[in-house]
Amino acid sequence: MQIKKIELFKVPPRWLFLKITTDQGLSGWGEAIVEGKADTVRAAVKEMESYLIDKNPMQIEDIWQTLYRGAFYRGGPVLMSAIAGIDQALWDIKGKYLQQPVYELLGGKVRDKVRVYSWIGGDRPDNVAQAAQEKKDAGFTAVKMNGTEELHYIDSYKKIDQAAARVAAIREKLGPDFGIAVDFHGRVHKGMARILFKELEPYRLMFIEEPVLSENIEALATMDTFGIPIALGERLFSRWDYKKVFELNKVDIIQPDLSHAGGISEVKKIAAMAEAYDTAVAPHSPLGPINLAASLQIDAVTPNVFIQEQSLGIHYNQGNGLLDYLVNKEVFKYKDGYAEISDQAGLGIEIDEELVRAEAKSAHNWKNPVWRNQDGTIAEW
Repeated sequence: MQIKKIELFKVPPRWLFLKITTDQGLSGWGEAIVEGKADTVRAAVKEMESYLIDKNPMQIEDIWQTLYRGAFYRGGPVLMSAIAGIDQALWDIKGKYLQQPVYELLGGKVRDKVRVYSWIGGDRPDNVAQAAQEKKDAGFTAVKMNGTEELHYIDSYKKIDQAAARVAAIREKLGPDFGIAVDFHGRVHKGMARILFKELEPYRLMFIEEPVLSENIEALATMDTFGIPIALGERLFSRWDYKKVFELNKVDIIQPDLSHAGGISEVKKIAAMAEAYDTAVAPHSPLGPINLAASLQIDAVTPNVFIQEQSLGIHYNQGNGLLDYLVNKEVFKYKDGYAEISDQAGLGIEIDEELVRAEAKSAHNWKNPVWRNQDGTIAEW
């Protein structure tokens, strides 16, 4: 069997799908994207095409090593996201060829279902208590929200008070056992992060995400986190990036993204490293159905996964959503706050290719907003 064709589809709301087809007519799907840089990742995949055409798609590890090590420059969001989409599609092909779900090829599942959480609110969340109640009524047992608006290096206590008040409203409305995660989104600098940790301590958070940017991770060593679990990793792209996280020993949950961190092959290795450091895994997945399907394959075989992000109803998705591109929209049906692990071959989903091709003609150009502080300086989004 040989790889004969690689196609890319930039589809709304902000995704890039990849399809690999073999000489036997077997095809696999991947999701290769850096949000806001779809055309850049598309170009990276096209530049890798010569390493793939006529190769045996079953030799996934050798292909991964070739794509990573075969070129002098490596790593980073663009190259690793390109590899990630290719890797997902190759695992999809191999699973379909062997008529097995990918998790069976990775050693077999350790769980039948995985807990999921839902996003609430936007970047300036309002009425989050009601939004959380709606998610609870829909069957979710945990939510995540962005914690603050833009923050300067040192900012006002008013913004701190507003963030704490929003979390307090959810806790008061939904009780002590409902899961609440607060995403600082890397927009909080260390001086303000210290204050926020102290103010949020009473609300028994499930975790705080990206309390500081990953490039400033050493700041965590100087911080009292008041016992709140720390999660980060969506902006780390390989096991080599994660080395410094594990060595610091201040992070409780890592969040590799199956579309950014080298795909299924690499995230499996990152998760195994995390287990050796007694660290939990919660794959980052605010993206599309292929990304989530790949994440669930990792969840199935990874004992230290404790929860899975998913994008159903997320505020970033405008026009198209998680289920739109699936033939079987029941595959991600959640029950009692959990997602079932599918036993279907490959990634366990069937893509509505006709819709993908139609929507790709719209050529989305999604970009994240650019924020500024009151004094005009650029703020982290």
